[in-house]
Amino acid sequence: MSAIISIKNLSKTYAGGFQALKHVDLDIRRGEIFALLGPNGAGKTTLISIICGLVNPTTGSVTVDGSDIIKDYRRVRAMIGLVPQELTTDHFETVFNAVAFSRGLFGKAPNPAYIEKILRSLSLWDKKDNRIMTLSGGMKRRLMIAKALSHEPTVLFLDEPSAGVDVELRKDMWQVVRDLRAAGVTIILTTHYLEEAEEMADRVGVITRGELILVEDKAELMRKLGKKQLILQLDAALTGLPERLSGYDLELSPDGKQLTFTYDTRAGRTGITALLNDMRDAGVGFVDLDTTQSSLEDIFVDLVRSNR
Repeated sequence: MSAIISIKNLSKTYAGGFQALKHVDLDIRRGEIFALLGPNGAGKTTLISIICGLVNPTTGSVTVDGSDIIKDYRRVRAMIGLVPQELTTDHFETVFNAVAFSRGLFGKAPNPAYIEKILRSLSLWDKKDNRIMTLSGGMKRRLMIAKALSHEPTVLFLDEPSAGVDVELRKDMWQVVRDLRAAGVTIILTTHYLEEAEEMADRVGVITRGELILVEDKAELMRKLGKKQLILQLDAALTGLPERLSGYDLELSPDGKQLTFTYDTRAGRTGITALLNDMRDAGVGFVDLDTTQSSLEDIFVDLVRSNR
């Protein structure tokens, strides 16, 4: 799949000497949902702001659909929609007029039917005549998305879009995101709700301290770095592991009543059958068992900790 955004050797150092980005290289594929994850202050918003033309890079280059973000700023900006973290709206304007005004800023002809379609998809149509000041925080977040979509962008940046949004609104919003991806829009997402990234993203990038430390297909990332564990509740407490079980990646709980076996399936087998046979031969019995698998959040925390 071709790249719609290509970032080469991108760095940003602010006037005070703080280096927010360090030699970032990244290609974002056309039509994908790309989740950019990182702790607070990792450089996510700086990277997005550079691509959107809000912050100047110190070194490096960025192209969007083949156009340089600096040399061909107007074409690039017209292709991009941005939903920022901050809620910046005119409190005394109506919802409909706010979205129509945003469309006009990009030189687009008025299209009330299209604006109605956006507002309906975001459950804002019944608010169209309301002043923005009457909206809840979650509805204002939806309005920011509507404004970002007003000029029909082909690339959409969602910077913490679900912050302050309740569960019902969040589900509706992610359905809109899925519909946009189905229509060919490329979506770049940052979020601290990692279960959302796990559910929505095609690929994941992890950034920390200004460095992009990993980019991977989500399914492959979960397969390669996710831990799978078999948890056995023992029928009698152990004071230590029998010698026969020493070759397995096992952890005995402090009370000696639970045994946790960590394994992977990359070799085509888990080792569970061999473990259970050796437990039987060692006289170790169990009364119950369960399996667990790492979430994207578990993997993310491990990656960030290992790169501190």
